Amino acid sequence: MQHTVVERELELNLILSPERSIPVPARLVYRSADPYAVHVVFHINSEFPVHWTFARDLLVEGVFRPCGHGDVRVWPTKSAGRSVVLMALTSPDGDALLEAPTPQVSAWLERTLRVVPPGTEGGQLGIDDALDQLLAR
Repeated sequence: MQHTVVERELELNLILSPERSIPVPARLVYRSADPYAVHVVFHINSEFPVHWTFARDLLVEGVFRPCGHGDVRVWPTKSAGRSVVLMALTSPDGDALLEAPTPQVSAWLERTLRVVPPGTEGGQLGIDDALDQLLAR
């Protein structure tokens, strides 16, 4: 089975306070071999990039309404008249609030949904084929 990778580089804003944010280069990555997850790499040009992985469904829903609990929460809002998606990330190393442009995130998500439509993720894992081979022995 051939797998597909869908990537998008974009600039996020790390929100430091209501008045201050800094740009953060990032890359969104989706791999059909890991069909339930999205990967976000921050500081892509730095020596130590930061990697986050969470459910694709969480990001899809977060474009439209607040969702998530615990380590990853996502919700839509407006900032300076622009539609943005906020991602609140929590880890033992600290917390981050990141702002992403909704049109770019949505376009990337649509590409991932064309590669692996919702509800077909399990078929990408090859579990049925592996079980058939195992049981045929």
